Amino acid sequence: MRVETWLFGAGTFFFSPIAIVYGFITSWKEPLGVTALLLTAGLSLLIGAYFWVTSRRIDPRPEDDPDGEISMGAGDQGLFAPFSYWPLALAFGCAITFAGLAIGWWLFLIGLVITVIMLIGWTFEFYRGEHAH
Repeated sequence: MRVETWLFGAGTFFFSPIAIVYGFITSWKEPLGVTALLLTAGLSLLIGAYFWVTSRRIDPRPEDDPDGEISMGAGDQGLFAPFSYWPLALAFGCAITFAGLAIGWWLFLIGLVITVIMLIGWTFEFYRGEHAH
């Protein structure tokens, strides 16, 4: 996780001075850009710190070894849902929900019901059917 730590840590040292330069260029009359850049630097610091703490707790990964072979990363990489339509339906429900914020509360409530049902379906996908565990 060394590369990820340095990548996000460097973002902190990039966005902080850029925020100051942006403030001088705009004569500090446009505070939203400075605030956004400082928040971006803070978020980059948070993510970099998380990766740094995590890298100290876990063993080095094959990607962190400069002499690592591709075969060192072989094996299971996680559990992924095969042929799942729940994420697509959940995205549809979220789209309706966010459109409801602009159009009207009636559409927001319909989208919210669809979103909750699809989220529950996706969460419990592996508890029944062909891929039950």
